[in-house]
Amino acid sequence: MGTAVLGKGGRFDPRGWQHMPSRPGPTPVAAPSAPAAATLGVQVMDARKPGAEVVGLHVPGPAQAAGLVRGDVLLAFGTTRIDTAADLVRAVARTRPGSEVRLTVRHRSGGYEQLTLVPAVAA
Repeated sequence: MGTAVLGKGGRFDPRGWQHMPSRPGPTPVAAPSAPAAATLGVQVMDARKPGAEVVGLHVPGPAQAAGLVRGDVLLAFGTTRIDTAADLVRAVARTRPGSEVRLTVRHRSGGYEQLTLVPAVAA
């Protein structure tokens, strides 16, 4: 334990532990953990026009399950407009894993689509 118990007169008392209270101290409580971070399972970069272009997908992953493919450009994440890859990172950081999010996507072919995605817990 790394402590010494002094007896009467300042001398060391090897039976000092007998004089310690028998009740245990307070139970240690674990520190609150940080909230889980969300992930989409994509790698993005700034698109030529406003948006975040998907350049990589984690398979399996939330983005792949929602129907995103390489070359898609994310334009909106929920109600947040996405002009850059950094905008998407900030929007995902504010999202709770497991909550549904609607994405507005521009496909490489030029068509637009709304997809629903459920972010996973980041490992």
